[in-house]
Amino acid sequence: MTLNATDFPEDFVWGVATSAPQIEGAVDEDGRSPSIWDTFAHTPGKIDRGENADTAADHYHRFEEDVDLMAELGINAYRFSISWSRLLPEGVGEVNEAGADFYRRLCSALLAKGITPVVTLYHWDLPQVLHDRGGWLNRESVDWFVEYAVAAKEALGDLVRVWTTFNEPHCTAFLGYASGLHAPGVTDPGSAYIVSHHLMLAHHKAVKAMRTTNPHEDDQFSIVLNLIPAWAAEPSAESKEVAAGVDAIHNRLYASAVLDGRYPSVILDYMAKFDVVDRIDLEELEACVEPIDFLGMNYYNVNHIGHAPGAPLLPDWPGPENAELMRPPGHLTEMHWGVEPVGLTWMLNRVSRWAPDLPIYLMENGAAYPDEPDADGVVHDALRQEYIEAHLAAVRQAMDDGADVRGYFVWSLLDNFEWAYGYDKRFGLVRVDFDTLERTMKDSGRWYRQFLAS
Repeated sequence: MTLNATDFPEDFVWGVATSAPQIEGAVDEDGRSPSIWDTFAHTPGKIDRGENADTAADHYHRFEEDVDLMAELGINAYRFSISWSRLLPEGVGEVNEAGADFYRRLCSALLAKGITPVVTLYHWDLPQVLHDRGGWLNRESVDWFVEYAVAAKEALGDLVRVWTTFNEPHCTAFLGYASGLHAPGVTDPGSAYIVSHHLMLAHHKAVKAMRTTNPHEDDQFSIVLNLIPAWAAEPSAESKEVAAGVDAIHNRLYASAVLDGRYPSVILDYMAKFDVVDRIDLEELEACVEPIDFLGMNYYNVNHIGHAPGAPLLPDWPGPENAELMRPPGHLTEMHWGVEPVGLTWMLNRVSRWAPDLPIYLMENGAAYPDEPDADGVVHDALRQEYIEAHLAAVRQAMDDGADVRGYFVWSLLDNFEWAYGYDKRFGLVRVDFDTLERTMKDSGRWYRQFLAS
């Protein structure tokens, strides 16, 4: 089936997404202090080829050009994150007016083009000064985040109506504190569960505080979860059991904490396994639940989990014994992820069952491929176009099944700093030459523009 934008509701939100640490650069300009990703990227051996995000895509200096690119695409919403270190260089306390002014100018430029700013407060870049005080393992981190959220709302609340607290808390907690693949590079599974709990407390308390700060009747608040199906690689009872364990850590832990203020019983078992139960205040979480206005969801792939006796604990999902991450079927993206849009339909329908009255926005969906310009400078990225088309069809199928999906954001507008992979993995609709910083619309970007104009 060939889709176009008219196959979706007239008020459907069409966007692109980015994050501050991946595109902004200017890491030591205008009062910004270092984040944990600045420190991590400058630690030898942490980033492929020794690359860092000091310049990234230089969005800080080129945001007007990038807003023009968004207008050329024809989108009506742009999801981006704020650099905590740029707004509050000490993590708490005095606002850096130069940092606030940058985001005000960005939001004003977006609104002038008819593009709605969608703000994410935290995309993994804790100020280093706060990490030095214990970071997300310190219970005070909940209060630090609330102070930051209120400062952001005070600075931008007249320009921004749509707010999300955290992007992919699973990655902050388990890639940052269990596998150590991401900043701050801690490798302690118990710590990941403590961090997860503090993130959930911070989310609820920040939403409650922001609702009464610079309020507007159209304000909307949420969080963005990367809900990735964990499917048994074979139909055995053992495989289904370990897949359920991965699903609990990756998906149910956060969805349940956000929606109900509780953790699944298997998560409590894992917390006990790593001897951190005494640092998890279950009553506080349940008491502080703050309703959200929609659920933000990211989707890229399916995790296929097999039973492998004697296998070490999976570093990103420490909990189930004898679990192994298997190769997905079919061709893989540059991230070694499978292309399985059926998983997106499945997860959207699942979320609809969890929260039948809650609208869903797909806040990230996209693919990395080895994009190279031809002799004329054109990037022919047919695989990315096919990926997006197939996943839009999956969204439409879920809507036909009854899922209340209200919007879709492509990851990403620009090629960017892809965390521990450096600049090797390109997700953008727009190619960035990281030597010259020149932007070039790829074929997929031109296709998206045509799709939205249909």
